Amino acid sequence: MIASAPGEEFSLRAVCDAAGVKMPTLYHFFGSKQGLIEAVIERGFDMYLEAKATAESSGDPIQDIREGWDAHVAFGLANPGFYTLMYGKVRPGHSPAAQARPSDILRSITRRAFDEQRLNTSPEQAAAHILVANIGVTLRQLVTGEEDRALSVAVREGVIAAITGSSSGAPSGQGLIEAAAANVDVLGKTETQLFTKWAQQLQAEVSDGGNSEE
Repeated sequence: MIASAPGEEFSLRAVCDAAGVKMPTLYHFFGSKQGLIEAVIERGFDMYLEAKATAESSGDPIQDIREGWDAHVAFGLANPGFYTLMYGKVRPGHSPAAQARPSDILRSITRRAFDEQRLNTSPEQAAAHILVANIGVTLRQLVTGEEDRALSVAVREGVIAAITGSSSGAPSGQGLIEAAAANVDVLGKTETQLFTKWAQQLQAEVSDGGNSEE
């Protein structure tokens, strides 16, 4: 029912008729309509995380943010009914418990980026920036009923520029690192990882005043 009419209300009686059970049975297992909705939301996040689990890390946290962003949008467009329940239904002061799981994964990635000195803000703030923008872009495309890849990429890169400090102007060392990470096909995956490592080491030495023993 959710898949056939994303965002629309559904009746418990219709659910019971489709499942071939009586109303007391539904209340026994789920307690209420909201309990049933929470179970559906949980299933949506299970599906989302199952899809993400098949993706391998690129080895670069910023590139992993890009790929995670794209996977988030793709899931929403492919599953508008689930996504609307997962992120589109707002109850002030309430966040579905299942939302914590992908958020924890995102924070683990931003912590890696922070540890590599790739962020100009805290891992928590970076994750918050990414998540709210990612949700907004996905919901926007669901509202219009059309995929807008250009919008998604533009907002994604804007958020990454904001949290890494690699915005406009002449490319800094950090800007070059992020430019390489955004265009892995130019140098190749292995070469991009090496370039990132060397550039970070060079930046660290410069920051230390060139006092490295090597």
